[in-house]
Amino acid sequence: MLAAPSPGLRASAPTPGLFRLVDVVFPGQANHHGSLFGGAALAMMDKFAFVLASRHLRRTVVTAALTDTDFRAPVPVGHLAEVDGRIVHCGRRSVVIEAELVAENMLSGQRQSCLSGRFVMVGQEHEAAAPTLLPSLADEDELVRVVEIVFPGQTSHHGFLHGGFALDWLAKAALVAASRRARQSVLMVSSKTLDFVAPARVGDIVETTARVVAVGRSSLTVATEMTAECPLAGEPRRCTQADFVFVAVDGDGRPVPLASTPLSSVTPSL
Repeated sequence: MLAAPSPGLRASAPTPGLFRLVDVVFPGQANHHGSLFGGAALAMMDKFAFVLASRHLRRTVVTAALTDTDFRAPVPVGHLAEVDGRIVHCGRRSVVIEAELVAENMLSGQRQSCLSGRFVMVGQEHEAAAPTLLPSLADEDELVRVVEIVFPGQTSHHGFLHGGFALDWLAKAALVAASRRARQSVLMVSSKTLDFVAPARVGDIVETTARVVAVGRSSLTVATEMTAECPLAGEPRRCTQADFVFVAVDGDGRPVPLASTPLSSVTPSL
């Protein structure tokens, strides 16, 4: 949501269309403490910087750096979150933007500065530079790890993680492991017995691991495991484990042989 500019706000160079970014913090954006998740707050500020830089440079821009980030206070659910800022430095194809996020109690009108930071936004040339390619992952890196945080919107009324989210995270990790091993398009075709032996609660850090344990002519079997731990206690507990079977497919979704060499033996369990 865009709002009119604050009176007296001035950039270091002419910047048409100055504005403020305004949003209301709903429970789906909150962490288990009932305040705006830090990543969502940074995303709001980055959106603000993107629009301001795009209007100034009149070209496609990307975020090159974020510096001097300072989290001073939380933004509670139900409060207004407002991002304001200005351009403090202008280059030929880049700008530096100082942005600030302020929380406002819409009933009392009380406002508090919660987060600030500097964004370096760079305009892209017509021909983007070739990306720097990293070497392929070594065999010892075939274990996939996906980390999530359990938020209130993902739990039942008892405060436990819904089974659907757990299945989604398991399947996502399994897909990454299968795709990296095959380097082909793969589809999930089956899953074996899955038992939930312990719950994950609001605020828990959930880690899902996945590894290819068997390879056939066109199929791969991926073993997954999910653990959860309370950040304060630091003792992970196993929540569930399951095996998923994927098949390599062509552009029409038909099974095709795997191009990779089959595993000589089953990898030890996770």
